[in-house]
Amino acid sequence: NVAVGAVIAVLAEDGETASDVAKAGLQEPSSPAPVPLVAAEAQDRAEPAPVTTAPVKAVQAPKSKSSDKPRIFASPLARRIAADRNIALEGITGSGPYGRILRRDVESAATAPIAQTTAALAGATPAGATQQGDSYLVANSQMRKAIASRLQDSKQQAPHFYLTVDCVIDNLLEARKSLNAKAAEGIKISVNDMIICAAAMALIAVPEANASWEGENTRLFRHADIAMAVAIDGGLITPIVWAAEQKGLAALSQVTTDLAARARDGKLAANEYTGGSFTISNLGMFGVREFAAVINPPHGGILAVGAGEQRPIVIDGNLAVATVMSVTLSADHRAVDGAVGARWLQAFKGFVENPVTMLL
Repeated sequence: NVAVGAVIAVLAEDGETASDVAKAGLQEPSSPAPVPLVAAEAQDRAEPAPVTTAPVKAVQAPKSKSSDKPRIFASPLARRIAADRNIALEGITGSGPYGRILRRDVESAATAPIAQTTAALAGATPAGATQQGDSYLVANSQMRKAIASRLQDSKQQAPHFYLTVDCVIDNLLEARKSLNAKAAEGIKISVNDMIICAAAMALIAVPEANASWEGENTRLFRHADIAMAVAIDGGLITPIVWAAEQKGLAALSQVTTDLAARARDGKLAANEYTGGSFTISNLGMFGVREFAAVINPPHGGILAVGAGEQRPIVIDGNLAVATVMSVTLSADHRAVDGAVGARWLQAFKGFVENPVTMLL
């Protein structure tokens, strides 16, 4: 029951005695009234006045307003830290004498998940509560780092431009159905096989698009060495179909099936996914209608293939329904001009919509 501001000790400097300080006129306050603990704690939050030998008068602390809330016992430093960090003292269990909240209690609460503090205030069990910003870290694999580095370099260094066309693929689907009906045992030609074949034929028809930028030179490829993007655990890989234009659809089907299987099993040799001149990324099986892919360096272009779906189209002035597939060419403008990319897409569209021309 010591009043706030009451003198409880006198500090004498070297050479001084208590009587010397008394002569300076320091007096004890008379009959200080007891001050509630809450008011005393509020007064303690202020910076302490420096000790001096000058006369000091005791100051009666103002009485705190009555409140229905239970009193919270916390040190002034703990209160200040809690206020600075917007932490509710009601949810903290003190570790000091008689449950007094100390600095370490507030700092521990600051590092605890937000959901635990909220649950404690509400009287709920933290287990199973939704946490704001709940997350965890996963170490990046060497493959993930390599993919990130290559694609970042591609976007930063290669000036991408994008061209999109819609291809009516009803004839292609019919041709695939007929070919599979007459194919040998174990051969199953996919739509992706026919897209690779059409892309290869278009690269041969428009050789300027079959290019790669190398600074002082532009490399033009004699064959359509097409890399196909295959999703694997932890990333993707692009095994290459070398000289795809020289392979029939049956042979192409066997090659792509084998490459995709060994890619997912991690059994590809380095020369089977290094190099190439062009890339195809097909997300149609996921129902993706249209997208733009990032160029796979050092290739000069990549074709993003969407899903074939029933859409209304106009034929000779009449409304009809057809199976339409949207494809987007991403090209490196350093090696492939816009007109060249447009001619390549025109050739590709022609092969897709009239697959019999791939046999000519």
